[in-house]
Amino acid sequence: MSGDRATWLGHATILVELGGMRLLTDPVLRLRVAHLRRQIPPPEPPGPLDAVLISHLHRDHLDLPSLAQLDIREVIVPPGAARALRGVRADVHELAPGERRMVGGVEVAAVPAVHDGRRVPVGPPAEAVGYVIGGAHRVYFAGDTEPFAAMAELAPLDLALLPVWGWGPSLGPGHMDPEEAADTCALLRPAVAVPIHWGTYLRVGMRGQAELLRDPPRRFAARVAECAPGTRVELLAPGGSLALD
Repeated sequence: MSGDRATWLGHATILVELGGMRLLTDPVLRLRVAHLRRQIPPPEPPGPLDAVLISHLHRDHLDLPSLAQLDIREVIVPPGAARALRGVRADVHELAPGERRMVGGVEVAAVPAVHDGRRVPVGPPAEAVGYVIGGAHRVYFAGDTEPFAAMAELAPLDLALLPVWGWGPSLGPGHMDPEEAADTCALLRPAVAVPIHWGTYLRVGMRGQAELLRDPPRRFAARVAECAPGTRVELLAPGGSLALD
């Protein structure tokens, strides 16, 4: 066993342990973030981290108070995003699609994402990216994105962490619903896919929308079985881990 694993902490926050390095994606750990309320208990602090990977500046992906709770060596962000992290006590590195950075013996490669990455409601232009983390295993973290044809260039993968919903009753541009996310598995050809970005936050005032907290990953799994039968879907509960063999 390699000891490599991925642990879903909720929404788009995943602890990826690869090659002895500990990397955390888009940490959002609080009970309330702007107009969003967490529907599950917040996770325990993940401990010392070698790097945090930020996909874009939206508040459900970059939460500065959550970031301040963490013990971090460095933060990797998309182009234009470093200015939003000026107060963070860690080294901040911008990485454009196609660029790579080594974290210990693990390679972090920024890859494209089709999403408006700027801080809203107002903020300077900033890109959105995904990341492929490579060591003994290759792990793709999509961030937020629409499907795009060049996803096929990321294949093959050991694990794809794919957003399948959000925090409201509908999805705007730059996101994937469960069926769209499942269809990307035919391009990405991951051995395993884990649905993320669901079941964690709801907009304030949206009580009674329990189906949004349970249905998206089931729809994703059903569609993957049809369009990408070579991919195994793992439905993790928050705090659940997947060992990478």
